[in-house]
Amino acid sequence: MSAKTPKPNPQGKKQLFLVEDHPVTREGFAQLINYQSDLHVCGQAGSASKAIVGIETIKPDGVIVDISLAESNGLELIKHIKARYPSLGVLVLSTHDESLYAERALRAGARGYVMKQAPTSEVMKAIREILAGQLYLSDAIRTKLVQKQLHHGSQRGSDVERLSDRELEIFELIGNGQTTRQISDQLHLSVSTIETHRAHIKEKLRLTNAVELVRRAVEWVGDQRQK
Repeated sequence: MSAKTPKPNPQGKKQLFLVEDHPVTREGFAQLINYQSDLHVCGQAGSASKAIVGIETIKPDGVIVDISLAESNGLELIKHIKARYPSLGVLVLSTHDESLYAERALRAGARGYVMKQAPTSEVMKAIREILAGQLYLSDAIRTKLVQKQLHHGSQRGSDVERLSDRELEIFELIGNGQTTRQISDQLHLSVSTIETHRAHIKEKLRLTNAVELVRRAVEWVGDQRQK
């Protein structure tokens, strides 16, 4: 997908760059944002590489990023953005459960995390807060992060922390019951690439076979959502 040609800059509106690899979803969010009196989508991209070019060219006030992108995990894109533009506000807007990814998004450099299932009013509030230099997280995630700091996390959690961002994404999908082919289709990666990631996950988590991998992934996803 190509980065969309930037639209004229309406005077007084904060300019946002939207990174989402599903065009229908991307256009839908762009329309919702453009309906706001103080916000405007100045550019769009469906991949990390096109997003980097678009951000460099347009220089928006903020960036909205999904985690699942065709070429690169969205968290890796955030790290790249923050390395080049430290003051640029980035918000993660994703279907991935915030309990699994919010902390990693913050470590990557995002100022906030909101799920696509959230009400429009909450999404717009998140956008405005990150543009103002503030941090946006749900109350549940704020509480979880505080509790983690107090208890320094569990050993099981530290094992999973060894996974890369892409490996964690695949680990979550395995835990949600998806097959290798389904994961391949969703992430736009080859089956062999997914198999390679699965092998790395098993090695890092010291698992011996596919059955153990699925069991561990299902347990971990369940544990995270109950916290």
